[in-house]
Amino acid sequence: MSEVHHGRGYVYSIQYHLVWCVKYRHHILQGNIDTYVKKLLKQIASDNDIKIVELESDKDHIHMLIECKPQHYIPNIVKAFKGVSARLLFKEYPELKNRLWGGHLWNPSYFVATVSENTEEQIRHYIQNQKKK
Repeated sequence: MSEVHHGRGYVYSIQYHLVWCVKYRHHILQGNIDTYVKKLLKQIASDNDIKIVELESDKDHIHMLIECKPQHYIPNIVKAFKGVSARLLFKEYPELKNRLWGGHLWNPSYFVATVSENTEEQIRHYIQNQKKK
């Protein structure tokens, strides 16, 4: 269950399920690239005071369950995860630009849903089983 956090004058428990896809749904999230992108996402989360509760990929998309503060704005969170990870992934694996026309790693859209105490366990299980389909 999500932790209840205390701020100055407020109490909160905020979780989001985030999903986004590789541009053109190319299957690039495998092997070393998959490992590296997960490492990057964890570092980006740490740098932005966001907790990743669950994280998994399946060849062409990322699923994350995150906890954040009320001050965090979802479009900025997604922009940080997608923008920074794409820039650093292209730097580490420049050959990816040849597979993805125009040099864009991620599809510009994303999915976000709030998570409640009633749905958290289902979402965790769903994310953990991404590669088992």
